[in-house]
Amino acid sequence: MWVVPEQLTISICSPVFASMYLKTLHLKQFRNYLEQQVEFNAPKTILVGDNAQGKSNLLEAVELLSTLRSHRTSRDRDLIYSPATIAQVTGHLERDLGAVELAVTLRSNSRRTVALNSESLRRQLDFLGTLNMVQFSSLDLDLVRGGPEQRRTWLDGLLIQLEPVYAHILQQYNQVLRQRNALLRRMHRPDGAGLIEAPLLATAATPGVMAEVPEAKPVREELALWDTQLAVAGTRVIRRRNRVLRRLAPIAYDWHRAISGSREELEIRYAPNVEQTEDDPGLIQQAFLDKIYSRTTAEQHQATTLVGPHRDEVEFMINGNYARQYGSQGQQRTLVLALKLAELKLIEEVIGEPPLLLLDDVLAELDLHRQNQLLEAIQKRYQTLITTTHLGAFEAQWLHSSQIFSVNAGQLAAVSR
Repeated sequence: MWVVPEQLTISICSPVFASMYLKTLHLKQFRNYLEQQVEFNAPKTILVGDNAQGKSNLLEAVELLSTLRSHRTSRDRDLIYSPATIAQVTGHLERDLGAVELAVTLRSNSRRTVALNSESLRRQLDFLGTLNMVQFSSLDLDLVRGGPEQRRTWLDGLLIQLEPVYAHILQQYNQVLRQRNALLRRMHRPDGAGLIEAPLLATAATPGVMAEVPEAKPVREELALWDTQLAVAGTRVIRRRNRVLRRLAPIAYDWHRAISGSREELEIRYAPNVEQTEDDPGLIQQAFLDKIYSRTTAEQHQATTLVGPHRDEVEFMINGNYARQYGSQGQQRTLVLALKLAELKLIEEVIGEPPLLLLDDVLAELDLHRQNQLLEAIQKRYQTLITTTHLGAFEAQWLHSSQIFSVNAGQLAAVSR
């Protein structure tokens, strides 16, 4: 159901810049935006307003066009303006190869659809990689102090930006993982006594000799098939995670050293659940299967898969100490800032164009020194969208070179300078 409002278009005349540039963003019944079109005509756009007015929602729409995901929800219906049942986000992008139109249509009762240059795509994979971006929000501080799942999600998101096919690889692994877990649960006794391994019955012909129940063998064979598929799919995930961290780590090291005034050294370690000594798929798959075999008893009792990249960890060390346990709040913020600046550089190196940068209320979490490091690194190189509750954190030069919108209850208004 479309709710038809009077369309509001906001723009400020001015020239443009980076080779990858988001020209317009059109929101229709998305979050708290009934209908809003924004034209971006400056390298930096500042969205200012009180909390819960829609600043982050606008950045979330850009995130959706880039990754087809939201870091705030996994349900499309949460993104749709109530009481509507359909929402649409459209963006016009300029790249070195030409202009591109991106569109995502969300439906509360059916699957979403995506279109590239007004042509519907059967595979969402073909949509990914068109608009590259790096997002930095106050929630990213949990990259260091949060659990392993948050670091895996961050790493996988970066990989999808660099290699869109990784989204399909990760989806394949998760599908195999769900199927294997379902089989383990089916095989598990309802009384919690453990796995029904190979049920044995006494044979009438030979009293005292036990025979295997016929149904047990097919179940074990099915589990062995899932073991193999898990090892193959998991190896693809492990190798790619390891490769991207090897490329990211030295860039983050340099940034962290610069921000800390050469007082601190950052080390990023990939700690896969299946140990990887060489980047050889055959060896990794065999190590995968060996570890599955070694954890058979534990998996039988817990009825879940305990081996694989869904249990990987990414470790951050500062001067040889684990940042999660021993890093101060300031050190953790420096670390996350270094990671985000490294993401920007790595994506630009791989893609060949600078990505968009989304800063969601993050300046309030950084002290003046770190703010200046971030703003100096951005300059005019990256198109940047920034949300804030006040403009006091910005220097006059920054404000002069930015377009500024006030955001109030899903409505944007240009702020004159």
